[in-house]
Amino acid sequence: MAVDRYLEPHQARQRPGTLFEDLLGDAIERAFGEGVQTLPELVAYLNRSGPGCDNGEVWTEASFQALMARLGY
Repeated sequence: MAVDRYLEPHQARQRPGTLFEDLLGDAIERAFGEGVQTLPELVAYLNRSGPGCDNGEVWTEASFQALMARLGY
């Protein structure tokens, strides 16, 4: 008999996401839903629609990559 296995989407989380992380995740999902496929396109999308970069500056490819590395994605 097969055992049901369930994916825990946040199984590696050490803490709940912050409001900023939740908003950023939602924006990334919307961007992908609209056909965004490359990092430059994603950065441009985030600069148009938000949320803004966590340091208050505009998003750059480097700032996005640094944040993803810091968050562990």
